[in-house]
Amino acid sequence: MRCPSCGSLDTQVKDSRPTEDSNAIRRRRVCLTCQFRFTTFERVQLRELVVIKRNGRRVPFDRDKLMRSLQIALRKRNVDPERLEQMVSKIVRELESLGENEITTDTIGEAVMAHLRELDDVAYVRFASVYRNFREPKDFEDALAELAGEDDGKAGGARK
Repeated sequence: MRCPSCGSLDTQVKDSRPTEDSNAIRRRRVCLTCQFRFTTFERVQLRELVVIKRNGRRVPFDRDKLMRSLQIALRKRNVDPERLEQMVSKIVRELESLGENEITTDTIGEAVMAHLRELDDVAYVRFASVYRNFREPKDFEDALAELAGEDDGKAGGARK
């Protein structure tokens, strides 16, 4: 593992333990060159996923990019970071369990939308505005009406 401080490949694991949800191993490391301490996470990867972009280009799936886009949608929302991490893990497991090595951005977007809808309405609308390329206020009204219609069908349970 390369040291993020000095770039040396000479690092040593000092401590390993599973994360709270047991979906990853947390490793505390120290660089033997500069003594910088840092943490890495090791996750099981069922398959190498390739994302087929809308323009037809193929790129490797990037879990961190998914996490960053969700963090943007959830910015300034009262959502526990652990819940976000669990949601990303669920989405990645769902995508891996589809049985395909190549997945479309639409498949990823719909999975994200489904999970955000359950987690936070505001983040759902924020993500939808980018994913569905909202161009006018009517697009927001439609998304809000969709959420309101869903809430009418529920027994009054609040999300979050």
